[in-house]
Amino acid sequence: MSSANTMTRKVTGLSRRYQAALRKHLQQGTRASHELAQRLGRQAMAAGLETLDVARIHERALITLVLPGYSARTRDAMVRRAGKFFAEAITPIEETHRAMREATVRLNQMIEVSNRRGADLADSNRQLKQEIAQRKSVEESLRNSERHYSQLLEQSHLQHGQLRQLSRQLLLAQEEERKRISRELHDEIAQTLTGINVRLAALKNEALHNTKGLQNKIASTQRMVEKSVDIVHRFARDLRPAVLDDLGVIFALHAFMKGFTKQTGIHIHFTTFTSGRIERLTTVTRTVLYRVAQEALTNVGRHADASRVDVRIQKLPRAVGLTIQDNGRSFQVERVLHAKRNKRLGLLGMRERVEMVGGSLRIESAPGQGTTIHAEIPFTNDNGV
Repeated sequence: MSSANTMTRKVTGLSRRYQAALRKHLQQGTRASHELAQRLGRQAMAAGLETLDVARIHERALITLVLPGYSARTRDAMVRRAGKFFAEAITPIEETHRAMREATVRLNQMIEVSNRRGADLADSNRQLKQEIAQRKSVEESLRNSERHYSQLLEQSHLQHGQLRQLSRQLLLAQEEERKRISRELHDEIAQTLTGINVRLAALKNEALHNTKGLQNKIASTQRMVEKSVDIVHRFARDLRPAVLDDLGVIFALHAFMKGFTKQTGIHIHFTTFTSGRIERLTTVTRTVLYRVAQEALTNVGRHADASRVDVRIQKLPRAVGLTIQDNGRSFQVERVLHAKRNKRLGLLGMRERVEMVGGSLRIESAPGQGTTIHAEIPFTNDNGV
């Protein structure tokens, strides 16, 4: 049996019962009929009927019971009494609807509260994610800072060690230089001056007794004096050449390179930009250029076993550049610079001089390519280049 037929049977049975109960109500109007009407309403609700369905059942029953054989006044009274019965019959349905409406309102309120809480939770989640991202960013920054400061600390320790090594080497070099100058003064100048004094005493005696050969001896004594003067001049040039202050760094370098080539046999090719513009550099900058070139060439003469050196001074966009390149033996730059017992004091000295005026020094050395030293010294407001 189909569900439609089943519903029809339920409605038909409910209609008969409703009509019978309404007839009894119209005839007797008892309290029991009200309870019966509510029971019929619950049965209608159980059958899945709504208020409108019960209204149709009530209308058909009313037509059957009220219309035939009654006056208009009686019909009106019966309709009013039947209305009370109908009201009782739909009470369970209306109560259910009212409860459903109230439940719906409460449910909507709960949904609204839930939505607000969900929105608050989503907002809290977003804030939490932002805080987590910020915390991760801060932690990463702290880790980067820690690595950076660790590197700086390591570099500081390395530089401190280098400075201590440089200080010790400077003291040793200073002492060796003093020893060399003392030995030179004693072995050459002192002995030459002593010889001059002895010859002058002999000349004095010979001038009283024999004038023959006096002119030759005087000439020999003059040569000894000239030799002493040359030695003194060489010491002065090594300490600080006067030409550097009098004629400028280019003339000083030419003079030093000429003497270097004469002493070592190493050919030097020297190029530079306009010397007049170089001489407008500060005194400190010109001195650094001279000392770096001097020390680099001295190292070439001592260690490189080279036959040629190219020296270039060039004007860069914001600095003056000095390059010394030889074709001699190479060496391991980093190992030499960081050696605990560093005998290449000149390399550290060059770097210290260049960095003292805000510049940078780079040393490159490879087998078959010799050694190249690049120095860059930035222009200052006082340089005017």
